Amino acid sequence: MKIEKIVAKTTDLENGEMKEFLVGEVEVLLVRDNNNFYALGSTCPHFGAPLEEGVLHQHHIRCPWHQACFDVVTGDLKEPPSLDSLARFDVRIEDDNVIVIVEEDASETRHPDMAKYNPDADKQTFIIVGTGAAGATAAEAMRQGGFEGKILMLTKESRLPYDRTGLSKGFLKSEDQEPEMLRSEEFYSEYGIEVLTGHNVTGVDAHSKKLMLDNGKYLKYDKVLLAPGSIPREVDVPGAGLDNVITLRNPDNSLKIRSLAQKGAKLVIIGASFIGMEISANLAEKGLYITIVAPEELPYQRILGAEVGSMYKEIHENSGTVFKLGRKVARFEGNKSVEKVVLDNGETLESDFVVTGVGVRPATDFLKNMELNPDRSVTVDKHFQVTEDIYAAGDIVSFIDWRSGERIRIEHWRLAEQLGRVAGFNMAGKETEYRSIPFFWTNQLGVNLRYVGYAKDWDEIIFHGKPSMRNFVAYYIKNDKVMAASGAGKIAHMPAIAELMRTDQMPEPDELRQGIVNMTKRLN
Repeated sequence: MKIEKIVAKTTDLENGEMKEFLVGEVEVLLVRDNNNFYALGSTCPHFGAPLEEGVLHQHHIRCPWHQACFDVVTGDLKEPPSLDSLARFDVRIEDDNVIVIVEEDASETRHPDMAKYNPDADKQTFIIVGTGAAGATAAEAMRQGGFEGKILMLTKESRLPYDRTGLSKGFLKSEDQEPEMLRSEEFYSEYGIEVLTGHNVTGVDAHSKKLMLDNGKYLKYDKVLLAPGSIPREVDVPGAGLDNVITLRNPDNSLKIRSLAQKGAKLVIIGASFIGMEISANLAEKGLYITIVAPEELPYQRILGAEVGSMYKEIHENSGTVFKLGRKVARFEGNKSVEKVVLDNGETLESDFVVTGVGVRPATDFLKNMELNPDRSVTVDKHFQVTEDIYAAGDIVSFIDWRSGERIRIEHWRLAEQLGRVAGFNMAGKETEYRSIPFFWTNQLGVNLRYVGYAKDWDEIIFHGKPSMRNFVAYYIKNDKVMAASGAGKIAHMPAIAELMRTDQMPEPDELRQGIVNMTKRLN
């Protein structure tokens, strides 16, 4: 049964305005754009953020939390981390009344339009090496691009694709025994995407189009996507093989950390990386004694600058965490399990367990016959093609940043999803280039930071607000252009900044030096 409801007058919304209304039991987002009215699902399918708090720009709705993007006319997904699109509802105008029509049992979200496996129409086989962010989104993009052949996803793990971002975040504090899966087994079955677990790829033969497996067998492909992600770097010191020295790679590692994180336990974290700092933040409330050892002077100084790094050091110290900065590990000591961490200056830290988080490297060791860059990454063109019929996406790729013209490599979950979508569309024959903006987030001890853009280094940081007050936006300037921005407390500005970057409309640095600019108003 259909439900019709007058939700507003035509004069209630200005162009570019979005408001949420309840129609029956469905939360509907009413949008006025270019003098037309549209009704869509009101919450982001990713984490349920209220989209009316996001931004609308050039027919593009951007989520306020994790910056998934949707088409205002169709509700179609344009940017992850959402995997689903928004439902679209009919709108009718009568006597200046805006009437929205929904089905009684309507959902606010829907799967994107996707082809299904049809071997009679297409006998090709596309193989994806890796089931992380890039691989999982690439598989769906292939189907969204109309590919009807066979899709195989290969993973060394025993699980379907899951949300890896949670391993150092909420999963540590939950009682769940399994991480959140990106899609159900039924979803993959419906769209003919085969996930082959326990399959370790040891080589690629581009001439014969074969993938070699560690069991001596091989798989033939017509096109292959290399998306194996990254491998955590090891701490190569004596005693690294002792029990309870843990590197966070998978859910089993996270479960072990959780089991050891008992009140009063002594935890030493090696590395002030996002992984290490997030683990500290999420375990702090459990009453552990936590020490972080790292060679840098401040956390995140190279990525976010000294002011933001000082902010993070302070908030962690306020939770009871102790830092040993400017220090490296000399060795781990213990009988069977780790009992002590000895630093390079001779200082000894007692420990019940250790977590290492000292960065990652591209998981490309199996690409023995392929030319790799000095950092072991793979060079791709604008369509994320390596060579004929071989594509790559995610952490392993070196690609052109359309804003700077430079080759870059970034290890972000959402960016890997973006790059996977681009590669998947191109493999399906839907020519696509990456023209979006990188984004990552971290929420530590009540300070929710968002970062948009990319700046490997910078000439200047312009601050609006103060990191010491946990309420700021920092603009990273390179060659007199804003290349990136980070912010906490003012996160409502960040989706607007991302949209201005995407459409190349960011204010000049001189304007930012003069004072705060309302980025949301700048969009209009």
